[in-house]
Amino acid sequence: MSAGAPDGAGGPGEHGHGGGLRASLSGLTTRGRSFLAAGIAAAACAYVLGQGELLRVGLLLAALPLICVLALHRTRYRVSGSRRLTPGRVSAGAEARVQLRMDNVSRLPTGLLMLQDRVPYVLGPRPRFVLDRVEPGGRREVSYRVRSDLRGRYPLGPLQLRLTDPFGLVELTRSFSAHDTLTVVPRTEPLPPVRIAGEASGYGDGSRRSLALAGEDDVIPRGYRRGDDLRRVHWRSTARYGELMVRREEQPQRSRATVLLDTRRLAYEGAGPDSAFEWAVSGAASALVHLLEQGFSVRLLTDTGDAVPGEGGSGFSASGGQDSAEAAGLMMDTLAVVGHSDGAGLSRAYDALRGGGFGGGPGDGLLIAFLGDLDDAQTELAAKLRQRSGGAVAFVLDSAAWAGQAARPHALPSVEERLGRLRDAGWTALAAPPGTAFGELWKQAGTARSGIGTTGGRG
Repeated sequence: MSAGAPDGAGGPGEHGHGGGLRASLSGLTTRGRSFLAAGIAAAACAYVLGQGELLRVGLLLAALPLICVLALHRTRYRVSGSRRLTPGRVSAGAEARVQLRMDNVSRLPTGLLMLQDRVPYVLGPRPRFVLDRVEPGGRREVSYRVRSDLRGRYPLGPLQLRLTDPFGLVELTRSFSAHDTLTVVPRTEPLPPVRIAGEASGYGDGSRRSLALAGEDDVIPRGYRRGDDLRRVHWRSTARYGELMVRREEQPQRSRATVLLDTRRLAYEGAGPDSAFEWAVSGAASALVHLLEQGFSVRLLTDTGDAVPGEGGSGFSASGGQDSAEAAGLMMDTLAVVGHSDGAGLSRAYDALRGGGFGGGPGDGLLIAFLGDLDDAQTELAAKLRQRSGGAVAFVLDSAAWAGQAARPHALPSVEERLGRLRDAGWTALAAPPGTAFGELWKQAGTARSGIGTTGGRG
């Protein structure tokens, strides 16, 4: 929730300075200016003609809009507003709800209030509301919905308030200072739990590491728990600690996975929600969510060598709980705003996969890559990325086909050539033609047998 008072206002009951009053005078409507002009003209005529009755009428006409200006000038300091955005992060195409609340914190009722919230045009039309008289200490709540088919981060606010008097003589527009941000993340598809490149899941027997490698004396015991096998009782530790202790011979350890997203500008043609690049971003998001659900420790890597959640520690998401959820949110927020890079190749990603700063080395973890157009040199370099992972799956896009072009403007290996070279290097490589659902390709990757490597989750 965000809240605030109109810009230039103090707290309730505070008075503005002369500059604020002059600004309020500029809020006179056409009707208010007409009343003021008519009152001045009537007073002048009364003075010339010596008509006292006409003078009183002129003073009344001139004083009424000025009184309204003064009343609204004081009222604007006694109205507070807030905004609640639910949720703050949505998928592209999904809706978020914005609730606006106005509180009258003065001892006097307000006049007619008109609310307008400033939103980017991609989220829909600018919402406007008319609120009737708000009693002293009262509140009014209104809401509207926003949605966007384009991922990104969009500011909401400031909230604008238009105050009017009952006679329509003055209309003041004030802006509140608080803002909110709506994060629209890429669409994700639910993926089937297939076996990808030899990885069954993030946990299990294939990802356990023995702690007792040097004999019984090196076993790390723990307290007995109900259901433990009595054959695992460690009698020496039981005698030492005075309670039943068992051998802790195995420790579950998460498998690691890296999702590589090729963001090079020269690797993609076209733009918009149906472009090849947006499909790759959405596919990377779907893969990240699925791998996290399967128990993997995951990181997002781009061709620039930048990794999320970062280079601290192992560089992968945490092993569960709140830290894992925060890492997932950070990766999705990154994909919400990721754009094209100006890089020409995948060399930085190759260096990152080599183990620099990520706590891993060659043969460590599963690699899922989303690759755009590759020339001969980059195809060879992409093939070498397989050496830096335990298993590798590549989804290769032909951006010319996605953009509806008959041929590419410059010579590049065909998609079939690129797939062949990657498969020869041990990749499970699949083409991603226009309009293909990523879930179908994921299922094909699970059944494909070319390029399946050994289990690479022993990080």
